[in-house]
Amino acid sequence: MVTEKRGVRAEDLYALELVPNLEISPDGKYVAYTVLRVDGKKTEKKCCNLWLVATDGGEPRQFTFGDHVDTTPHWSPDSSKIAFLSNRRDEAQPQIYIISMAGGEAQPLTDMKGAFGKFAWSPDGSKILVQFRKKDKEVLEREEDENKKKLGVVFRHIDRAQYSMDGEGYYPKERWHLWIVDAESGAGQQITDSAVHDEAAPCWSPDGKQIAFISNHAPDSHLDPDADGVYIVPVESGEPRKLNAPVGPKDLASYSPDGKWIAYIGQEGRGKWWQNDSVWIVPTDGDGAARDLMAAHDLMVSAFTTNDAGSATLMPPVWSKDSHWVTAQISLHGRTTLHTVSLETGELNTLIEGDGVVGTHSMDATQKKLAYFYGSMTDPVQIWLYDMENGEKQQLTHLNQELREVWDLGELEEVWIDGPDGDDLHGWILKPPGFDPHKQYPSILEIHGGPIAQYGYFFMHEFYYLAAQGYVIHFCNPRGSLGYGEAYIKATKDGWGAEDYADVMAWTDYVAALPYIDNTRMGVTGGSYGGYMTAWIIGHTDRFKAAVAQRCVSNLVSLWGSSDGNWVFQRHFGDKAPYESIERMWACSPMAHIGSAKTPTLIIHSENDMRCPLEQGQQVYIALKKLGVNTELVLFPGEPHGLSRTGRTDRRVARLEHILEWFKRYL
Repeated sequence: MVTEKRGVRAEDLYALELVPNLEISPDGKYVAYTVLRVDGKKTEKKCCNLWLVATDGGEPRQFTFGDHVDTTPHWSPDSSKIAFLSNRRDEAQPQIYIISMAGGEAQPLTDMKGAFGKFAWSPDGSKILVQFRKKDKEVLEREEDENKKKLGVVFRHIDRAQYSMDGEGYYPKERWHLWIVDAESGAGQQITDSAVHDEAAPCWSPDGKQIAFISNHAPDSHLDPDADGVYIVPVESGEPRKLNAPVGPKDLASYSPDGKWIAYIGQEGRGKWWQNDSVWIVPTDGDGAARDLMAAHDLMVSAFTTNDAGSATLMPPVWSKDSHWVTAQISLHGRTTLHTVSLETGELNTLIEGDGVVGTHSMDATQKKLAYFYGSMTDPVQIWLYDMENGEKQQLTHLNQELREVWDLGELEEVWIDGPDGDDLHGWILKPPGFDPHKQYPSILEIHGGPIAQYGYFFMHEFYYLAAQGYVIHFCNPRGSLGYGEAYIKATKDGWGAEDYADVMAWTDYVAALPYIDNTRMGVTGGSYGGYMTAWIIGHTDRFKAAVAQRCVSNLVSLWGSSDGNWVFQRHFGDKAPYESIERMWACSPMAHIGSAKTPTLIIHSENDMRCPLEQGQQVYIALKKLGVNTELVLFPGEPHGLSRTGRTDRRVARLEHILEWFKRYL
């Protein structure tokens, strides 16, 4: 039977299945993974359950059930049990549960009130290391008193510089600390404590006697955000000991099997945001300094390729059993590949490559099998198995198969052109289903956020949805994007709107000259930094017939201190606060140039956006109204900055429909 093909629809978001987490069992027999789904239009609830697939073949099977959220599965060292987080008992309060491979119901292990971060089994399987943040005393009192609960929060008392996070809200007073939980009784013991420091990225030593973690112990960590240190603390008792690693942002610590090293992902120096993230190792005995294993390579350790259908996760370095190499994900030219890095030589050896993105991955105890998340431009995600001995790959899942069989995604073309200043400019052109080279089409330029991000070989539902309506969708990675070397990012060191704008317009010139493009019907859209560039474009040129600025940055002066990024944005614009020097920030603000705008522009913003606060979009909207430019404002209540990726599905659908309607009206 031949399946009738069709274009991607906005409502397909309801049917997409995504994979947030996976882990292979230590014995190499199974991969546990989670499948995220939308319960339906009636509830708009997102649910997640555990699944298992055998590494020797066979159909995947669902392992946990119910309309709740089960996530982050971790196998016990003997492969007999899985620990995972679940909110099945209390929707607002997840706990760690244990489920046996022998069958039976999952049993709650913990009864803790607060937020769970990373957790991991001890090497002998008797304990679980937990990153945990307790609820504030005032919150607990309010939850236990029905009258106080009904009245809600009376006030917020804030005394630290960094006090909020987009998608999370206002921080509590409590900090992230480390706990050891007995894997049988669930009894917990807190092993770190501080009123002003958080502990992150914890991992066990191979003998189970110590814990490594990353923490910033600067007098005010939020005013010195790059002062991260690597620490070791004994499990039984004792004070944390700081290792000899340079100042710089750090994350994802990993202990070597021989106990001599800790690997982490990081940079060196303060305020050098344009540097490549790299794999570093630091000796645990304190004898010697940390070393950048990839200093000879101009490559970015990253898994960040922009998409809107389930992100890829950057993983801690995975050590070889002999402690001679570690793994690293590298984002380059729109792809994310997986490599090993030699401790002795820094030499890279490729494990997984191709036109796609490697996300979460893990090895079995023998390191003969590697399970990994793999997404591409035409397939949001599958789980694959890599044989470390013979290099063979095997696809274990066939998620979203019904959708993929019916979709007509059109034709994607990769393009390299000469940039305006001699740089190589990389992009893609997506032609609509049923494309006829003898016709001329309206087009939409998409601009990614960041700007330290990349477009590439990762599924973009939005692109296919718009292409299905008869538009040519085109996108590129201008200077400031990752994946093209450190100098390419550093080109925007002195501010946005110069080299990056020149690249975007050079790309537009190339596309406009194509014979199948109607250059009188070109549109532009983007979110976050892409929203910034959209607002910048309408203030500098009228060549686009319509624009949609989403969750934009428009006024860097008013963004300072009001975003969850806080004061740190100033580092991109001369590194001076507005009260020290306002000229650079204002010159790089789209609002400084909005008076020249003539392009009909739709403004889309989320009301709970703490990254690019609502007033950033409101300023553009009111300015365009005052100028007499056709404009409308669409707001989404209850949604954070990441609406297009993680928002409630009906709102994601409505957002797409508003974008389409605007372009239909003007293109």
